[in-house]
Amino acid sequence: MIIGLTGGIGSGKSTVARAFESLGASWVDADIVAREIVAPGEPALSAIIDYFGSDVANQDGTLDRAALRSLIFEDSSKREWLESLTHPIIRERLVAHLTSLSHDSPYVLLVSPLLFESGQNMLVARTIVVDVPTDVQLSRTLARDGVSPKQVRAILAAQMSREERLANADDVIDNSGDYDFMMRQVERLDSIYRTR
Repeated sequence: MIIGLTGGIGSGKSTVARAFESLGASWVDADIVAREIVAPGEPALSAIIDYFGSDVANQDGTLDRAALRSLIFEDSSKREWLESLTHPIIRERLVAHLTSLSHDSPYVLLVSPLLFESGQNMLVARTIVVDVPTDVQLSRTLARDGVSPKQVRAILAAQMSREERLANADDVIDNSGDYDFMMRQVERLDSIYRTR
């Protein structure tokens, strides 16, 4: 069984995924796959540089993610172009990873910030939303990523709203408390998923 795990920026998706992993579940991170497909030598990287210009490339030929982020969150048409290029490639790689892991795990998590927006929820049997208040998302992201409050707000505005994510969720993990609080919720869901 494949379970989709999503949440807004700064909600703690990776922390929750590692908690499930500690109980024996495998997981695939769509963000890692998204980085793989824009590595040097990948066709997607060449297309991105052709479209946005050399300012989005570092001197070593890697993608300057910060430069690209600032461009796409200032102009929704540029973000839409990037998503139309990358989402199908990401989906294809995710399917391959999920298929390879499903033989060795009681269930597999697909961890994706854009699970619903990208249609990746069609690949899963159930969905978990990792939920925190918006002010917690803002403070965690500022502390972690070193970006400006304006950039974080632009990212939050571009993502599905908290209310929409919760309305689409089969299960919710409240990650606004401490680790033990989160882990109890993970253990409860793990027990349920193992019986399905």
